[in-house]
Amino acid sequence: MSFKVINSFKVNVFGAALVVMTSAYAQSPYISKVYEYRPAPGQFVNDLPEWEEGDDENDMRIKAEECLVDHEQIMISLGGWGGYVVFGFDHTIPNVKGQYDMKILGNAFYANANPNDTTALGGSAEPGIVMVSHDANGNGRPDDAWYELAGSDYYKSTTKHNYSCTYYRPSASHVATPDTDYPYLNDTTYIRWEDNYGESGYISKNIYHKQNYYPNWIEEDSYTLTGSRLRNNGIDESGTGHYYVLYCFDWGYVDNQPNTSGYTATDEVMDVEIPHVSEFMIDWAVDSEGNHVDLPGVDFVKVYTGVNQYNGWLGEASTEVMDAWDLHMLDADGKEIPAGIRDIKGENEDEDGNNHKGNLVGGIFTLDGRRVEDLTKPGTYIIKGRTKTKKIVVR
Repeated sequence: MSFKVINSFKVNVFGAALVVMTSAYAQSPYISKVYEYRPAPGQFVNDLPEWEEGDDENDMRIKAEECLVDHEQIMISLGGWGGYVVFGFDHTIPNVKGQYDMKILGNAFYANANPNDTTALGGSAEPGIVMVSHDANGNGRPDDAWYELAGSDYYKSTTKHNYSCTYYRPSASHVATPDTDYPYLNDTTYIRWEDNYGESGYISKNIYHKQNYYPNWIEEDSYTLTGSRLRNNGIDESGTGHYYVLYCFDWGYVDNQPNTSGYTATDEVMDVEIPHVSEFMIDWAVDSEGNHVDLPGVDFVKVYTGVNQYNGWLGEASTEVMDAWDLHMLDADGKEIPAGIRDIKGENEDEDGNNHKGNLVGGIFTLDGRRVEDLTKPGTYIIKGRTKTKKIVVR
């Protein structure tokens, strides 16, 4: 079988055909492995996923993996500030300039019952910061340099970089201190935390979640997490502790906007259109000094809770994660591109000199508009990409 590209690319026909037929079969757009799971204390910890007697750190990693891999979409909680999960795909997600490369799903939603009737988007937004790593040493493990994807608040003065927070397990003799004026909280001094900015506080325990909030599988009586801390985004709009609104950041964070599929979302509650919901560009990557880093792609992703705030009966701000996608392997409707229908890759330049290496397609069709699942039958086809349409002939 041979391919001929008409009026689109200057390519080696045999080599292009080989890549088209071999590069996509074994790959999935979704998470394939969880490498590490270490949440901060929180009301869903030991529950999402569930800890069982005898589970150690690797057992909990496997449970988190079972929730996230292969598009399972079972939510895990990262707990309070700094709690994190590290996951990866079965391939390198390419950094395609000018395009969104990944989508990461949480459980954020909007609310329209704000008593102060603000137009700002808010509801339950528990922003998680994203870090990425390229497997530069090629050993298949997340032990290379990490880079933060700089979201909308990265360069603002309200963001604290090089932040660290230490959490302490409650002692066996700990006596609960309930809030007598606020019956939702039955222990306001439950888990103490201290940071490197001289601040301290507690993750309270509430009446809705009775299990331990400190990860049962962590043997140490304290542990420290590091990263960037975003400004507090939760406001008690009722003034009485009964209606908290967690406001959304503009862009660039997980669990910050609702999980509407596709590249533009119209939320039914707030009736607003938000472009590129929960999507991320690898080109946002910066080093520890905030300098742009040009990565060829990413192999590993780390998401951690970015806000350190307790919001009354809602509990601590805790990022939840339920899925992640390589957007280059999905079409414009968010559907997986069938195996064998990637764009022709290689040193492919169109007549204008634009290189299309790594640009994956959105679908392949017959001349009369019928979608084709593979390229095994001879004929003339139309390949529709995100930005270009081209015709090929299969012989």
